[in-house]
Amino acid sequence: MPRRKPRARIQDPRSGSAPLSDVFGRTEPGPDRDETYIVRTIPGSRAVKTYRCPGCDHVIPPGVAHIVAWPAHDGEDDRRHWHRGCWNGRRTRRVTRRWS
Repeated sequence: MPRRKPRARIQDPRSGSAPLSDVFGRTEPGPDRDETYIVRTIPGSRAVKTYRCPGCDHVIPPGVAHIVAWPAHDGEDDRRHWHRGCWNGRRTRRVTRRWS
């Protein structure tokens, strides 16, 4: 059996020392570049609800793979669902909906 590549360890953004499990996702800079966001990829098979993307203000229908992101310091209560292309282009265009 071939060997698997080891997963990267993610640091807890609140303390900077304790690693988060891979369930929480990865950290990336957000749309405003000042904050760090935790980002999780949702496969199409697990996308069962309809969401509205804050990047383009279009609907993400059930069954479409997308990204879930939330500010690292706020917790999961402020999470938003983005199209992958909208999240990847977040620095080149402004957000169409307000986060708060």
